[in-house]
Amino acid sequence: MGDTCNWQEIVEAYYPAGSALRNILEGHSRQVADMALAIAARKHLALDAGRIEAAAMLHDIGITRTHAPGIECHGTEPYLMHGVLGAQMLQDAGAPEWAAGVAERHTGAGLTRADVIAAGMPDPGHDLCPRDTLERLVCYADKFFSKTHVGAPPKALERVRASIRKFGPAAAERFESLHEEFG
Repeated sequence: MGDTCNWQEIVEAYYPAGSALRNILEGHSRQVADMALAIAARKHLALDAGRIEAAAMLHDIGITRTHAPGIECHGTEPYLMHGVLGAQMLQDAGAPEWAAGVAERHTGAGLTRADVIAAGMPDPGHDLCPRDTLERLVCYADKFFSKTHVGAPPKALERVRASIRKFGPAAAERFESLHEEFG
């Protein structure tokens, strides 16, 4: 696929049309994409709009392989792994590295290798924190939308902060850095 990314084709390959999980994935991802595009326009970010949309629409592609029945995910892997799983799925689909990077590194406000190991997940061998503007932008926008209440208005900033604080002061600091950049 080179540098372009047909996100619809990739979603269709992994999610049956009309399925509840596909509706959740696409609804949530559309909200994230719309917010990310609005932030990019407001902040005059030097990012391609098509790349922002594709990255946002694919950031959660890995949820299908996780076990989170509350959002129709009936896979076998822990939900925390959806980013790493999604990155592998995107690589397998021939998606560009930037799309796989967003999927891999958008979870929480970014996860350190120590965070992942402490959660009992397989050692990824590196931190899973967003590395560039596109990764940070999608990571930030994602925090404002739920997959359990797709279509709901964005979460209030204080609610987002409270949910991130549960993961400790380092995660809260990472989120504040994202908010400083994009809020």
